[in-house]
Amino acid sequence: MLLPDPHDQQALTDLRAWQQRMQRKPTLLNRFTRLVQARLNALLPEKLHRILTATIQKMVEGVLFGSQHTTRQPVSEGSLAEREARVRARIRNYRNAATVEGGATGAAGFLLGLADFPLLLGIKLKLLFDIAALYGHDVRQLSERLYLLHIFQLAFSSQHTRRETYRQLADWPATEATATAETFDWRTFQQEYRDYIDLAKMAQLLPVVGAAVGAVANYRLLAQLGETAIMAYRLRWFAGARELPPAPPVVLPE
Repeated sequence: MLLPDPHDQQALTDLRAWQQRMQRKPTLLNRFTRLVQARLNALLPEKLHRILTATIQKMVEGVLFGSQHTTRQPVSEGSLAEREARVRARIRNYRNAATVEGGATGAAGFLLGLADFPLLLGIKLKLLFDIAALYGHDVRQLSERLYLLHIFQLAFSSQHTRRETYRQLADWPATEATATAETFDWRTFQQEYRDYIDLAKMAQLLPVVGAAVGAVANYRLLAQLGETAIMAYRLRWFAGARELPPAPPVVLPE
């Protein structure tokens, strides 16, 4: 009998629905927003783009190569339901920490509001390390850290980039065979991340409302990342259950 556990049945149903959302073609609004963002990015000097890319790359790599030493060993036993109960508890803990951090830096004014960017980035990446371990993956391996990068990009990208990133995760064995830190597209990573959070985070720098905006924005960003990570690791969990039928191809209208 396939998927006798009710949690697994619901998890697979939710995963299928999520797969369809990830593969949808960009809407007219998505395309318009992407066009506007591309034109705004084109106004920035090329030197600034290189600086931003290098800065975010170093920040992310610093967390990726530092957090592996403080992350727990991969959990080797437990059902999907047991693992995901722990994952969701961990998401709540990190989400609460990010909410407090966003409120504090937002209330403190412009300069500390700017400091929220690297602080929040570190919280997000550390959450991904913990989630990976709870699903049984060893983040000391470079390939697992690259998988985390793809999850991060999937969570905070336009629909155009999200579709391509989803394809890479859905066919991870093929992606893993050629993926390296050097070949990862850091420029797209930083542009998509900045474009995704700009509107939410810019208001955090404003006086009076900064604290509330920072708290709410961080809460939502952590929740978004957590749910994306759950679905990404369900992809691998169910791919390892050979008795499961493959996901049907998704053909969606424009």
